[in-house]
Amino acid sequence: MLARLQKIITLGLLASAISWAALWLHAGRPGWAVVGAMAILFGHAFFLGIEFVLLACVRGQDPAPPASALQMLQAWFGEVLMAPRVFFWRQPFRSQAEPDHLPATATGQRGVLMVHGFFCNRGLWNPWMSSLRRSGVPFVAVNLEPVFGSIDGYAATIEAAVSQLENMTCLPPVVVAHSMGGLAVRAWLGSLGSTTRVHRIVTVGTPHRGTWLARFGRTHNGRQMRLDNPWLAALPPDCAAFTCFYSHCDNIVFPPSTATLPGADNRHVPGVAHVHLLFQPAVFNEVCRWARPSPSGCALREE
Repeated sequence: MLARLQKIITLGLLASAISWAALWLHAGRPGWAVVGAMAILFGHAFFLGIEFVLLACVRGQDPAPPASALQMLQAWFGEVLMAPRVFFWRQPFRSQAEPDHLPATATGQRGVLMVHGFFCNRGLWNPWMSSLRRSGVPFVAVNLEPVFGSIDGYAATIEAAVSQLENMTCLPPVVVAHSMGGLAVRAWLGSLGSTTRVHRIVTVGTPHRGTWLARFGRTHNGRQMRLDNPWLAALPPDCAAFTCFYSHCDNIVFPPSTATLPGADNRHVPGVAHVHLLFQPAVFNEVCRWARPSPSGCALREE
């Protein structure tokens, strides 16, 4: 469903840019043609900029290290480049390009479960899946649907994927979750009452205490991510099995320390925005360390 929606958005933007350029070229105004087309195609840069301004304005006395103006600018630029690759290419057109990897030889090898966040699908993980496959690490990447449903409702999808990895590898998997996906994993753990089904949980930019931006959310899962709401407070408090990556330049989950958990191994990655954070070597290497891949190791390679 999400891939179809994002295809419509992507093709609509492309058609709008082409139509605008054709109109003004026909009118003999090539400057307007170029400027207008670029504004349509890169309009997301403006909205990302607003998010960074809000981040700077509302962080208050948050205990995360303060970000410099240069770090914020670098994070904004990195996200401007990353967002189209994820939302206009991987997710709409290549969500099935990398199938799950569960070879017959997977027994005794630690598997990895990948859980995406809000308004995403499994295509988000394509560079991860390609890199893990080359390293011989079994993995499953899920689609959380319905896209705008309750986070609690995703527990069945996570349970099925964990069971699939358990049955193939005979070992509890490592779970890595981006953004809202970390809350879905915690909701699934709450339905179990323990963390024995997983070897390690790595969350990346997850709004464990919610996010300021969610006050504008009108979907069910959006409302569940509002700051310090009762639903979040009811999630399991046992966080010893968690590694939580967060950044003072996260333009979606802020104030920054809302992406941390008491008792977890909280890791700060400076100068990186929300989606770009997932593709930092420190995050990928931490998951590989817990998955115990082949002696040759593994490295994340972009598409």
